[in-house]
Amino acid sequence: MTTTRALLLFLAVATSGCAASMPPLKTVEKVDLARFMGPWYVIACIPTWFETEVYNGVESYRLEADGTIDTVFTFRKGSFEGPPKKFHPRGFVVDKVNNSTWGMQFVWPFKAEYLITHLNPDYSQTVVGRNKRDYVWIMARTPQIPEEDYRRLVQELASQGYDMAKLRKVPQRWPGEGK
Repeated sequence: MTTTRALLLFLAVATSGCAASMPPLKTVEKVDLARFMGPWYVIACIPTWFETEVYNGVESYRLEADGTIDTVFTFRKGSFEGPPKKFHPRGFVVDKVNNSTWGMQFVWPFKAEYLITHLNPDYSQTVVGRNKRDYVWIMARTPQIPEEDYRRLVQELASQGYDMAKLRKVPQRWPGEGK
């Protein structure tokens, strides 16, 4: 089996179906796409295979004229001094009424489910998940969030059926933070 064929098979399995025993996740009532655009620091996640060694993870979104979301995920691999990495998936708003259900495409023609399940009213913190509860991302407009906010979001995820033993805090250290 070629590497390309193996990757396509993996993506087909990873993006198909959902957890039969879990109810669907509830997405937020409305996402103002213009306000949602811009950089989001990844505070914690249940990581995909390429996110297990992410440091300084930042997901940035830009709304294109055709309605798709230009996405850039940047990070350092393995440490704060590790090699910089960058991925360019394309986002597609699936639910045009609420704008809270997207497809995220890393490799054509597969689109991974991307559900905005939490969004602070001031657009300072968000949670993106999947009905399969296999991956989740806690993100914020700042590299750190108050510990109380983090605990509340973790409790929310646990109540939705996520395995919190798999949750990984993403180390964030930026110039001027004094760390």
